[in-house]
Amino acid sequence: MKKTTMSLALVALLTVASHARDQIKMVGSSTVYPFASAVAEELGATTKVPTPVVESTGTGGGMKMFCAGDAMDTPDIINASRRMKATELTLCKQNGVTDITEALIGYDGIVLAQNKSSAPLKLTREQIFLAVAELVPSKDGKALIKNPYKKWSDIDASLPNRPIVIYGPPKSSGTRDSFEEMVMQHFTEDGKLKAIYNAAGHKKYSRIRTDGVYIDSGENDNLIVQKLGKNATAIGVFGYGYLEENSNKISGASIDGYAPTPTLIASGKYPISRSLRFYIKNSHRSAVPVIDKYAAMFMNDKMIGERGNLKRLGLVPLSKAARAISIKNVLSHKKLTNLDLMTK
Repeated sequence: MKKTTMSLALVALLTVASHARDQIKMVGSSTVYPFASAVAEELGATTKVPTPVVESTGTGGGMKMFCAGDAMDTPDIINASRRMKATELTLCKQNGVTDITEALIGYDGIVLAQNKSSAPLKLTREQIFLAVAELVPSKDGKALIKNPYKKWSDIDASLPNRPIVIYGPPKSSGTRDSFEEMVMQHFTEDGKLKAIYNAAGHKKYSRIRTDGVYIDSGENDNLIVQKLGKNATAIGVFGYGYLEENSNKISGASIDGYAPTPTLIASGKYPISRSLRFYIKNSHRSAVPVIDKYAAMFMNDKMIGERGNLKRLGLVPLSKAARAISIKNVLSHKKLTNLDLMTK
């Protein structure tokens, strides 16, 4: 019996050794990408391990790759601009990914930005909804019709008389998920438009128009910033960090009377605020031990603290108490459960 136990242990060790690698594989959110890349570069510059590979696939696409299985050719870490869904955790478990740690790193706001040469823009979530929804209420409010709005002034005479052109994230993006939830579903689930959409069989309506007004611009938010530089009438949808990084070229619209500032994002007053996270596949830690070094570096106050390096890139820090809890969870490899996903 003792011999068998030792043999099994030896097999396990040899299996880990044969699959061991010293480079982390990461996929996921384009919003978290700049922060993850900064930590990866710091790790590569200050240690003897290779700089981790960070791939911007979008949160949804990254989750599919992360949850596809436990083999060493699958990602070790998924960056996310929204929380993992219960259905995604179930998919992970079904494919043998049963031990995951969640790392909450800070806050972000989804901004609607434009060329800085354009006049300041003040929007409400209802106006944004009417600009991008595929179906909108008719003027008499009795039916839903195909979106007829071509100019912002068509929606409200107080808005600019310019075409509605919106460069936004694709369906695989966590930013798109958050935008749909906090802007579109807000009105059809709890707002004043709820009755007409529910009557038409549309609960939590979030279908975005496909007539060329909303332009799917892929996972590279820097490309959207470049397009705004060339088109003064267009609006781009992306994370606050890109606004912070390019504040000399673009400006953010106020939403429901609140400007996209770190203070208002952290307080939740800015209405399109969300938390940013990454998830670790704990079963890979023994074969890729540098995961622990990367996670510890990321969660250090020098990165995510009030005066951390990532704040300069646009990350809005957690409160000191929330940060302490998150750091403890990561360093202790706290296992994510379905119950955790039911809390904020």
